[in-house]
Amino acid sequence: MPVFSSAMCQTDESPLADGQPITLCCADGVLLEGHLWTARSAAAAAVIINGATGVRARYYHRYARFLSAHGFDVLTYDYRGIGASRPPRLRGCGYRWRDWGEQDVEAALQTMLTRRSDTPVMVVGHSIGGFLPGLAPSAGRIARMLTVGAQYAWWGDYRRDARARLFLKWHVTMPVLTAVFGYFPGRRLGWLEDLPAGVALEWSFRRSRFERSYPARERLLLLKRMESVTAPILAVTVSDDDIGSPAAIRRTLNYYHAADRMAVVLHPADLNRKTIGHFSLFHDSHVDRFWPDTLRWLQAGDNPWAALRSTVTTAEQSLR
Repeated sequence: MPVFSSAMCQTDESPLADGQPITLCCADGVLLEGHLWTARSAAAAAVIINGATGVRARYYHRYARFLSAHGFDVLTYDYRGIGASRPPRLRGCGYRWRDWGEQDVEAALQTMLTRRSDTPVMVVGHSIGGFLPGLAPSAGRIARMLTVGAQYAWWGDYRRDARARLFLKWHVTMPVLTAVFGYFPGRRLGWLEDLPAGVALEWSFRRSRFERSYPARERLLLLKRMESVTAPILAVTVSDDDIGSPAAIRRTLNYYHAADRMAVVLHPADLNRKTIGHFSLFHDSHVDRFWPDTLRWLQAGDNPWAALRSTVTTAEQSLR
């Protein structure tokens, strides 16, 4: 276990266009690298951005800067084993999704709760980043959540016309290559960042009920943590998302049943696009439409897509 001191977990106060570097200290001693954007005036709230599996935090930097310009303190960071938080040797690294939630998300929450004790702390979670907060011990202190394509990658929820292709990719090819290399070499395939073996195999062999991937004696604790989230959740997906299908986000929302939940399915035409997919909404091409819409939810808890009656489902409707 790495040895660290509190001095190692301080922000570099030199102002940078891409945020101030910050090191997060996890309870198990692992250090994570991230960036902090400070609001130009008194912050209305703090926002933690949890990324998708195998996506470096820098992909979300422009969205973080956008939120900061509109009154939020914003934290981005790389999970252990990814990007700037990658260890010198990834082969044989056993980091799991569960570690990302219990340790990494928790470290991010503690950092912002401590730094901004007088303001609410919110979470924007992309893909697995919208599921992981429920595994953090401090999940009950989250004030509001916006999730985009949030799911935990059970293959049965992939969009029907893409299911066979994605099953072959993520549930056959990925575990085989992980067994050969000792980690998943996603970067050389051009699929995503390299993944620790534990994360790759947890994805590959995920069951329909996420807790069944863990020993029976630990399942109740995991479920109770998910139930501790009482923050309002607005869960967004798009109709051409192969991974974060409506079924997948409903499955995720089922675990947050103590929260006030709304699920929104946008169509590309709603944003004047032909396609969007699983990753596009955090690209800065959405700075004029989707990003400003998210502000309404983060600032005031207003659902900006409530008028799209054909594509909006309330928690009661979507979780039956």
